[in-house]
Amino acid sequence: MASSAADVKNIDLSKPQWTQDTFSGRAKHFFVVTNPFNLLKSAQDLERAKEIVTRHKNGEVLKNVDAAELWKQKYIYDSAFHPDTGEKMMLIGRMSAQVPMNMAIGGCMLTFYKSTPAVVFWQWVNQSFNAVVNYTNRSGDRPVDSKQLGLSYICATGGALTTALGLNSLVKNLPPLAGRLVPFAAIAAANCVNIPMMRSRELVEGIPVFSESGERIGDSVSAAKKAIPMVVVSRILMAVPGMTFPPVIMDQLDRKTTVLKRMPWITVPIQTTLCGIALVFATPLCCALFPQQSSITFEKLEPKMKEKERSMGLKDGSVVYFNKGL
Repeated sequence: MASSAADVKNIDLSKPQWTQDTFSGRAKHFFVVTNPFNLLKSAQDLERAKEIVTRHKNGEVLKNVDAAELWKQKYIYDSAFHPDTGEKMMLIGRMSAQVPMNMAIGGCMLTFYKSTPAVVFWQWVNQSFNAVVNYTNRSGDRPVDSKQLGLSYICATGGALTTALGLNSLVKNLPPLAGRLVPFAAIAAANCVNIPMMRSRELVEGIPVFSESGERIGDSVSAAKKAIPMVVVSRILMAVPGMTFPPVIMDQLDRKTTVLKRMPWITVPIQTTLCGIALVFATPLCCALFPQQSSITFEKLEPKMKEKERSMGLKDGSVVYFNKGL
């Protein structure tokens, strides 16, 4: 059944198409957001999406644009333009680039894990890519300080290299599978350093919290302390399938067949493909683990925030909301 002009006009593009109260709704949303095919959209496609979304937000009635087409254009727009500034984002920093970029980098990290120069190079490449993603998706409400970004980059790269090189020296006498899993340990360690460092300002100044009606109440450090661990957990779990399943499969191929000995060149394409297949599902599903607009109860807020919010009529048992980040 075709949607009427009134139905299309009443669509709120500031919210996702699917309910975010359930895991399945969040998963559907992030499957579209991280769709790698959005990278293939031409400049004309992106400008058309921007025009349609902008005109709809301005209240115009769009001819020949039904609900399905409007949502399609909204997600094309979201895939390329910053939600706060409206600027076109760097290609490799977009969420739609997460799967192909992590697929290529992950495949190389899993393959070249024995040589120290290769470990240093690919861990550096990975953390450089993470820095680009963090900068590209920075909050327009609270811009990332360049010094903070640089310090985070240095610490994350140092943590990843220390973990990778340290573990490589420890697993020399262990089964080969242990060595193949070192890149995952390095990624996990880097995430534990990088994300809190990138968002350390939030741990001091807080992040915006909103009432159920959407009214901004203030900035809460307690909310930031809840948001950051959720992002760290999501990022680590996102890496689990792509960085653990391929090593297990390659270890089996190495021990039980002669394929890798006869065709050593095949290692990179096999591991890269396996990593990519895992990431296609792991990326959106792990982004969906926690609601983007998460909540915290009133009694868990810091005393200064409670005083402010009591003046607004909030009390124990009330819930406030915050954007956890990605």
